[in-house]
This record gives sequence, C-alpha cells and structure tokens, in this order.
Amino acid sequence: MKNRGSAERAGAVRIERDTMGELAVPADAYYGVQTARAIENFPISSLRMPRSMIRAMGLIKRAAATVNHSLGLLDKTIADAIYQAAGEVVEGKLDGEFPVDIFQTGSGTSTNMNTNEVISNRATELLGGARGSKLVHPNDHVNLGQSSNDVIPTAIHIAASETIHRHLLPALSRLHKALDGKAKEFDGIVKIGRTHLQDATPVRLGQEFGGYARQIELGIERVKRAQAALAEVALGGTAVGTGLNCHPEFPAKMLAIISNETGCAFREAANHFEAQSAQDSLVEASGALRTVAVSLMKIANDIRWLGSGPRCGIGEIFLPETQPGSSIMPGKVNPVIAESVTMVCAQVIGNDVTITVAGQAANFELIVMLPVMAYNLLQSIELLAAVSNNFAAKCVEGIKANEERCRSLIEQSLAMCTALAPEIGYEAAAKLAKEAYKSGRTVREVAMEQQVLPEARLAELLDPWRMTEPGGPVGSAGG
Repeated sequence: MKNRGSAERAGAVRIERDTMGELAVPADAYYGVQTARAIENFPISSLRMPRSMIRAMGLIKRAAATVNHSLGLLDKTIADAIYQAAGEVVEGKLDGEFPVDIFQTGSGTSTNMNTNEVISNRATELLGGARGSKLVHPNDHVNLGQSSNDVIPTAIHIAASETIHRHLLPALSRLHKALDGKAKEFDGIVKIGRTHLQDATPVRLGQEFGGYARQIELGIERVKRAQAALAEVALGGTAVGTGLNCHPEFPAKMLAIISNETGCAFREAANHFEAQSAQDSLVEASGALRTVAVSLMKIANDIRWLGSGPRCGIGEIFLPETQPGSSIMPGKVNPVIAESVTMVCAQVIGNDVTITVAGQAANFELIVMLPVMAYNLLQSIELLAAVSNNFAAKCVEGIKANEERCRSLIEQSLAMCTALAPEIGYEAAAKLAKEAYKSGRTVREVAMEQQVLPEARLAELLDPWRMTEPGGPVGSAGG
C-alpha cells in the first residue's frame, strides 16, 4: 500500500463513530476514529513507534487470526482477510498509517487500537467493503482474545528479542572478531602501560586489545541473558492478568507461531500479574545494553587516545582516515568513528535512565509508561547494532600499529624502575627514577651509570617483553 502524507489527506474526510461520539477521519486513511482521537490528544513530539514494534504488532494480530479461526472463534473469510492485512503490516507496507505519538496513553492502547483499525479497514477493503464500515471489526475481530495490556508488553518483548537476534548479536560478534584479530596481530608489540593516565609498566599492544575483545565477549553473554528474560511474555493475561475473554489455548498456540516466524523462543508468563503489573525484564534488558554501552565507551575512548597525534599525541596506533577533520586546519584528520561510538553510548545510557524510571511507573495491575519503554529500548538495540558494525568496519578492522613509537616510549618510561625494586628495594628504585626524570635520561642509563646491578642482570630485568608476563623477582608491583 502507498503511504499517504498529511498533505494528501487535507481534503476529503469520512465520519466515524466510537463510544465517545463522532469524529472526522481522512477519507483515505486505513486508521480509524480512535487513532484520530489519539492524534488530536497527543500532539507532543515527532517520535513514533519504531518499525520493529509495528512489525511485532502485525505478527501478533496475524497469529491471532490464525489461532482464533482454529479455535472456532473467527469465521474463515474474516480470519483470512485479517491474516493478509496483518501481513502487510508485518512487511512494512502500511507504516505510514501509524501516526500516534510515543507520548500517549501509558498502556499503549492508542497504538494497539491504531493497529486494530488499520488491519480492520484493510481487511474490510480486501472483502469489498468501505473503509470505516467495520465489516471486519477492530475490537470484535482483530483484537479478539486480546487486550492492549497484554499485547503491548508482548510486542515490546518480541520486537526487542528479534532485533537483538537479527542485528545486535551479529554486530557485536563482528566487533569481537575484529578486536580479537587485532589482539593476535599486535601480540608481539610491546608498549608502555598506563594507569591514572601516567606511565606504568610495559604491556603488549595485543594484550590491550585482548582486554577490549573480552569486554565485548562478556557483553554478548549479557545480551543473551537479557534475551532469555524477554522470552516470557504477557500474552494471555488480557486486561489485568486474569485472562478474562481469552481462550485458554490461545496464548500457547499464538506464541508457537510467533516463535517459529521470528526464530526467537517465546512462552506464556508463569505469572500474568507480574508480567503486566511490572516490566522488570525490560529494565534488565536495558541494563545489559547500558553495560555494553559502557564497554564501548571505554574501548572507543582508549582507541582514539592511542591514535592521538599524529606527532604530538600518544600515537601508538594509526586509525583509518575517513574524512577531513577541520574546516580551518588543512590536513587534520579526526577519530570520528570512535567519536560517533561515544555519542551512541551516551544516548543508550540516557535511554536506560528513562527505562529505569518507567519501570517504577507500575500501579497495581498495570505499568503505565510502556510506549516510552518500547521506544527507548528498541532505539538502544538498533543504535548499538549499527554503531558496533560501523566501528568494526570503518575503524577497528583498519587499525595499524606504530611499532617504532611503541618501542621509543617504553625506554623513556620511568616506570621501568618497577622491575628493579625487588632486587634493589622500593626506595632505591624510586630514587633512581627521580634522578632519571631530573636528568632527562632513561632508567636504564642511570642504573648502568650507578652500577646498581651487574650489566647482564640489569639487561635481564629491564627487558620490556619479560615485564609483560607473570613471574620474575617477587616484590611490590607498584600501583
């Protein structure tokens, strides 16, 4: 179906009636009177339900038509029409018919009725009826056995799980592979470590990148655990969790169909009162995403610092050059890909705050900030997926090591004296470091001049590679 903008709907209208009276609806709209009321009631923002949420709503309504017919509750002709119309919602053909603001009724009833009306009118059209005639009724047919209060949280779980499965986990896996590859590629390169932004004992560049890879690996595990929490859904609880007006077999049959279509396993909630009066699983999922964002922030910041320069910074790695960095300074190239990662991370962390607050907005049998939870959670998933792929493709996979710079900085470090402390004592080593700093020489040069140890032993202790492995003389390791 062609999506029609508001400008095209400025003319003809049709009059529809609901329990509150009559209201004009654009003549060519597939949505109906309750959606039109929501448009009037919530002129708050430009934010609308994401595509993944609309798709999930379509999946629910399509499966409901199939199950309700199989249970003898819905005529085959009507069920088939709903199935086809809902399929068009699933495929994105009717996305322009979902104009309701995110900041609406806290249960998401406006979005549920928006979906019911679009499918109702499209199904009515498929059967030869006029839009608005309710030949296929939005409540009695499309919403049969359902309530906004169980459909909306279920749709959020479905949309989040499917987006994690199809987009986020593959993106994080690609980023992990890229970082792990660099860890192996750079394992032979010794460089100076840093703690408190000050020189510390040597590490291998590969060890640093191995730490980053492990952060992402653990992030993948966290996201998978969150996905497992999302598997339990509210469908079947209807209005308050009792399952009123819902066939006992309806939720299990529905979820079997949806699980097969999405590739994600869903099951009916063990306790519908928990599933509808709270959304701790969404808070948990958002917490996992926030942790991934924190990991990415650390990695991206490290990488842009390691690549700082090119002459007056740390400069231990070369980042891929992607675009000119300044409108006034010719030749400047900035770490823009890493910067984009940090901005996404900030957004995801902010989204988590909103979801955390929304998770507390549960009064008795219903949580009443579901639309904003849906928007923020799905945005976080989509942003992390996109930026992880981009970070891997346009930055990490193209990083090169500046081996000469890594070598030169090690020898200049005063922290080299740490390896001498077990044999000459902490205070003597500190005095040696201060002398090196004051004179502008290296620890090695001052130690040789002062003959603190035999030359062969000094060379052995001050071998940078040796310092990157456990063992050696036992003593204070610094801090």
